[in-house]
Amino acid sequence: MNTSLIAATEAAQLSPVFDADKLAAELAAVTTHTWNVQRTHTYGGQVGRPAAIDWRVLPLRSLGGDPERTDPGGPGPQPFAPTRWLSQLPYLGGILESVPAPLNAVRLMALGPGAVSDPHRDPKYRLDRGIVRLHIPIVTDPAAVLVLNGAEHCWQPGALWYGDFSREHLVRNTSQTATRVHAVVDALLTTDLAAWFPDSWQHLLTHGEVLLNRTGPAEISAWPGRLPYEALLPSGFADFESPAPLDGSLIPARIDRTGDVLVLTVAGHAFALVPVDGTGEFRFSGWSEQRTLQPESGGLTLRVRRGRALADRHVKAAPRAS
Repeated sequence: MNTSLIAATEAAQLSPVFDADKLAAELAAVTTHTWNVQRTHTYGGQVGRPAAIDWRVLPLRSLGGDPERTDPGGPGPQPFAPTRWLSQLPYLGGILESVPAPLNAVRLMALGPGAVSDPHRDPKYRLDRGIVRLHIPIVTDPAAVLVLNGAEHCWQPGALWYGDFSREHLVRNTSQTATRVHAVVDALLTTDLAAWFPDSWQHLLTHGEVLLNRTGPAEISAWPGRLPYEALLPSGFADFESPAPLDGSLIPARIDRTGDVLVLTVAGHAFALVPVDGTGEFRFSGWSEQRTLQPESGGLTLRVRRGRALADRHVKAAPRAS
């Protein structure tokens, strides 16, 4: 991909436009208390230190529906679910239901007057990984900007924007009085969501190094076999920072149910699994089809996708002996 095309794909306004007045009016239902400070998420489910600036979060969807968890989360033992705050925002809730893609975290993020973040990257939000971050500005100010890949953006209320946050970016609010509030939506990229992008993006989305996820069923489907199920997985497969997910020494893993949730436990970590539509594959909840596993006769087929490239590995697995 040439340099000019890369620069052109840092951000795009998507086709829906929402009622900015309704979005702003709904904030009154959830601003009677001070929101918690933004925290980071680390591999293994640990939550990091709070932000050192006035950058506050109200979670609308989080891991397990936790109403206090401000980080974006990721693969973990519980699926993402609505928090109690979302029921107080019916107009925004309807917008989220209209997004034609599985949603992970959804957060209202408030950047206070004088707040400036450090430059950083969020590497998991990449088209070739099939995970995107969308913004719906609700309250903004000319002095509150996103600097993405060196370019300043001040997106307007009611618009829907995609940004490539795997590139270096920061947020900066030099206003003395105004607080910028955006709804930040983490979603899996699907064919239907790709159709919301502008015409100038469609060639990239249909022919480029992009991972388009298949929409999964709403219900958790049954594991096709007896549980618990035991396997030996390469150590990189459940390490989401590993550059070689199919490599590494084989380590014991177990698949079982915890309540209604299908859970993979490996290397001391538990990950909820959800089915991929009509394929027999299961992906990690909180992740895309970049990594899936599929039970087959005599074992599991592990698949890793990057854009349109696919690699797989078969490992032995079976129900645990009685």
